[in-house]
Amino acid sequence: MELRNIKTFLRVADMQSFSHAADFLGYSQSAVTMQIQQLEEELGVRLFDRIGKTIRLTDDGKIFVRHAAEIMKTVHDAKESVKKGEAVTGTLRIGVAESLAMNILPSALSKFREVCPNVEVVIKTAATAAKELHSMLTANEVDMVFFLDRLVYNSEWIKVFEIPEPTYFVAPSGHPLVSEKCVSLDAILSEPMILTEKSISYRYELEQLLAQKGYELHPVLEAGNTDLIVKMLLNSGGISFIPYYAIKDYIDSGRLSVIKCSDVDIQVFTQLIYHKRKWMTPQLEIFIEILKETALGSR
Repeated sequence: MELRNIKTFLRVADMQSFSHAADFLGYSQSAVTMQIQQLEEELGVRLFDRIGKTIRLTDDGKIFVRHAAEIMKTVHDAKESVKKGEAVTGTLRIGVAESLAMNILPSALSKFREVCPNVEVVIKTAATAAKELHSMLTANEVDMVFFLDRLVYNSEWIKVFEIPEPTYFVAPSGHPLVSEKCVSLDAILSEPMILTEKSISYRYELEQLLAQKGYELHPVLEAGNTDLIVKMLLNSGGISFIPYYAIKDYIDSGRLSVIKCSDVDIQVFTQLIYHKRKWMTPQLEIFIEILKETALGSR
């Protein structure tokens, strides 16, 4: 029985709303619905009556609330005991997209080291396709996967969160297109393009969108590492297409700027998953909570 499902159940019961609970927990409503359904299937009972837009606890649901609260209290007490010196040990294996490893993961890892200094952390990255990471999860080579892609689902996965990541055309702040109110695709594509490799999710989505409009991409440079792309932009000029989280610091410092283009609106998502049959070790549970807080807090 997944602790995450129990926590979600208690939040839905308290707020009497799937959508409100989803907003509070930072999940999609579909993820909350799926977690409750998994819990109901495991218990073999219906926990909520759903009539129109109104939900109410069933009699079985009211009984389970008491037990669920006791379970979460026990988990809380266990975490508190860890903080007081009962050290968590073992290994945590994380599969992560390279750009996320460079931009979001370090802060979460720093916090995790403070809480679990005796846990060995192993990072496995995939510079290109998220499918590599999914394969690692299926083969039990990693405990969890943190990746960037269009929304993907699998009945074998537990999805912790999905966070929309806006992706923009960007250029050095002195580039002439930066100051224009709305830039055409023709103007953008006539400039030297420095892009990620084709197999990376947002590059693939851009290729598909442009193909629908009759355009083709011919970059002067392709690289899987976003830090290298940013350095090339700053040193040599040109235009790239990158998720905001990877360039936020450069935009805040005024070194890069977004090019306004209404013809392109592509949305990908950072997503955190683990296998539904994965044993939830203390280190995995603790890190998931830290990464969730870090990822949501950076938005």
